[in-house]
Amino acid sequence: MSAPQKTVRRPLVVTSAALLSVSLTAPAALAAPAPKTSPSATPPARMSAVGGARLGLPGTQVNLAGGVPVLPKDLTARSWIVADAESGQVLAAHNAHWRLPPASTLKMLFADTVLPKFPRDQKHKVAVTDLAGMGAGSSLVGIKENETYTVHDLWLGVFLRSGNDAVHVLSAMNGGVPQTVKDMNAHAAELQAMDTHVVSPDGYDADGQVSSAYDLTLFARSGLQKKDFREYCSTVRASFPGETTKDKKGKSTRGSFEIQNTNRLLSGDYDLSVYPGIAGVKNGNTTNAGATFTGVAERDGRVLLVTVMNPEKKEHNEVYRESAKLFDWGFKAAGKVQPVGTLVPPKSADAATQPGANSSAGQSGGAGGSSSRPVAGASVKSGSGGMGIALGISAGVLVLLAAGAFLVNRRWPLPDLMRRRSRS
Repeated sequence: MSAPQKTVRRPLVVTSAALLSVSLTAPAALAAPAPKTSPSATPPARMSAVGGARLGLPGTQVNLAGGVPVLPKDLTARSWIVADAESGQVLAAHNAHWRLPPASTLKMLFADTVLPKFPRDQKHKVAVTDLAGMGAGSSLVGIKENETYTVHDLWLGVFLRSGNDAVHVLSAMNGGVPQTVKDMNAHAAELQAMDTHVVSPDGYDADGQVSSAYDLTLFARSGLQKKDFREYCSTVRASFPGETTKDKKGKSTRGSFEIQNTNRLLSGDYDLSVYPGIAGVKNGNTTNAGATFTGVAERDGRVLLVTVMNPEKKEHNEVYRESAKLFDWGFKAAGKVQPVGTLVPPKSADAATQPGANSSAGQSGGAGGSSSRPVAGASVKSGSGGMGIALGISAGVLVLLAAGAFLVNRRWPLPDLMRRRSRS
């Protein structure tokens, strides 16, 4: 397993570093009853109405009118959503609140929960117990016991390679898997992600573990408020520490190897071009979940979020192809289509973003430089064709919008993109 009405337009903010991971652990005891792992072939007649009544209805929800482009005809995903990342307006959705296995896209919630807890330059020597309990066939970045890694290294392993081993080590640092699962469920509740029930911190298939396209989009939007999250989810490739070896004279050396982001809209593939303006966030694939993906992209100053869960069509890279089609539609429809709902802010967002609140809310994980290669960047125009361009931003040049610009249920601004760099 690998793992709209008009809105103020502001470019997205992103930087360089890594992706996420996947693994199995024992379920934590939770107050709410666990839902079934394998959902029925059809969505419930009525689902959660968080974000608007129409989002709780089965089927496709969109307000087509004069001047609004029609949706792509060949979408096969069980569930999907297209939303404006800044205003939170949901432009269109299909079974948005259907509770489905999330696979490694759940690592967005893991990162949003755990990433702020440890400075990126903190070091950790991996114990044998840190790597216990990973599910069979888990995606791995290649962490070795008794080797020392920085927190920065571990997050690169999570985001770029979706390494379950990196998730387990970070969970161990956080007090263990049960504590991390508890923290993730609590954070999901704070984000009003009511469709989500966490059992395993890495997204590995587990009884009762579910989320929804709506909730995954909330996780991405919340994570993107954090500087380090933006950096890691936008990194195309990076150097990762290898295993320590000794030569015949007993001299120890430690090499490294390159890891590449498994998000194919970001890194590309032999049959898929990099999506113009893509800037993260996370992909996943398991037996129960099928292929899942949440992405963020910017074009002409507008930032969109797209989540796609489990396309019925099983062709290679299908989840990315359907995501790209929804991005294309969203950029054409934005500003013309009336929204069908909204991405709700966290419960504490109103109080936390009043004037006088901490202006460093976009920072997380401590300071420190990155040796990884950042995503490339240039402003993407509508006529860019298949040219692969992703947003990039250097550490230390992010400027948050004024806290007073946030209006509950109307606007949750992402930081400005202050500088773009060419892809290396």
